[in-house]
Amino acid sequence: MLAILCAAVLATTPVTAPPQRPPSSTPLGTRPTLEEVRKGMARPSHGTTRGRIDSTGYALTAQQMTQVFERSALPPAPDSFGLALPDSAGAGPGAALVICPHDDFSFAGRVYRRVLPRITARTVVLIGVFHRYRRFSEHDRVVFDAYDTWTAPDGPVPVSSLRGALLARLPRADWTQDTTAHDLEHSLEPLVCWLRHISPDVEIVPIIVPASRFDRLSELGDHLGAALAAEMRARGWRLGRDVAIAVSADAIHYGPDFNQTEFGIGIEAYRQAVAKDHGLLEGPLAGPLTTAKIRAVYETFVDPETPDTYRWTWCGRFSVPLGLLTLERLTRDAGGAIGRPVAYGTSIGRPEVGLRDIGMAPSSPSNLYHFVGYPGVAYTTGDVTPKQ
Repeated sequence: MLAILCAAVLATTPVTAPPQRPPSSTPLGTRPTLEEVRKGMARPSHGTTRGRIDSTGYALTAQQMTQVFERSALPPAPDSFGLALPDSAGAGPGAALVICPHDDFSFAGRVYRRVLPRITARTVVLIGVFHRYRRFSEHDRVVFDAYDTWTAPDGPVPVSSLRGALLARLPRADWTQDTTAHDLEHSLEPLVCWLRHISPDVEIVPIIVPASRFDRLSELGDHLGAALAAEMRARGWRLGRDVAIAVSADAIHYGPDFNQTEFGIGIEAYRQAVAKDHGLLEGPLAGPLTTAKIRAVYETFVDPETPDTYRWTWCGRFSVPLGLLTLERLTRDAGGAIGRPVAYGTSIGRPEVGLRDIGMAPSSPSNLYHFVGYPGVAYTTGDVTPKQ
């Protein structure tokens, strides 16, 4: 489902030309109704409970999620970078922030499995992609949900009271709450499924991010980081121990379907695309976190003068910079944060995680003409309590 969705979005966002209107019966900027969106959900939202939009490529039952978790730990392993951090919840202080994919579990399961268990905090701020932001004419502010709970295979996941506290502290121009936008957006659902399976008491703050220029993302990250720091002080929380950030992002989407053929087509093009993603993971996404590195990542993904225009087609062009800018603000006066690549895979680099026998088949093609990359990065800090 994800790769098909991204193909539809990316194919209408040229890599080197101004954005064009996608073919659609709904005019660009005309938002769908809540009723229309819920008709397309696998488990429609209702009342104060957010349902599920994803279906066959993702676990819907507890039994499926158990099998996904177990089978994703089996070989062959994804690309590894020698990161020495706890592999499971409860093994020690967890990551302050992770970058994790959101594609089908059959393709990306091995990377989810090595990234999300590094979060040990009970409260997780989720920062996700807003794929269809242009249908909502949304930009330059973040989008919160308005639900009390989210649905996951293993049971409900409560939305933390932290959400309301952050909204009270943030400038009003920085945010909106939009149930329809969140019902239509799937990029946070997979992370919620995994986090709930790993930690039954997890609670979340879901946020999705539309297009913004870098300077505006910097403002949003500064404000969100300051609001989170103030609330952490008020609650006596520490970053990594009590609260963490999980950023949803798939890496390169390569092939004509994605309007991305920088290296041509074929096995050599695949190798070069993977090498470029590795260069990001081991370059600006690694080591001490700085604003200059975050800007470099942003300008790799998009044309900074026209952010709708892709350069390197990661499905996380705005979620990754905002998450990192928020973390940079949180840790600026407390020793900073260090990024380390955890894992990397692609939809064709290894066999599927075998899930077809439990009713989970991939929902998109996977070949040298259409492949997706999966990044896994963990950021750690000292025992950070934000300063007054």
